Amino acid sequence: MSHTPHELAEEFPDKIEVMSQLKQTDAHFSRLADEYHEINRAVHRAETNVEPMEDLAEVDLRKKRAALKDEIWGILSKA
Repeated sequence: MSHTPHELAEEFPDKIEVMSQLKQTDAHFSRLADEYHEINRAVHRAETNVEPMEDLAEVDLRKKRAALKDEIWGILSKA
């Protein structure tokens, strides 16, 4: 199994416990984390040519991932 960069645990290593708690208690946070995970995997598959896509589509996914990460950080920074 290959290593997928940009996982939330790597992005916010000091917030792993908080993320775990929020996934169980906050439905909105859980949805954001799931969506981030799906998009991050899609970006990784595109980057490694497992599932190639057009450059603009990949850029769009990267922007969505960044926006989700910002929203997730906003929640984590207040928790």
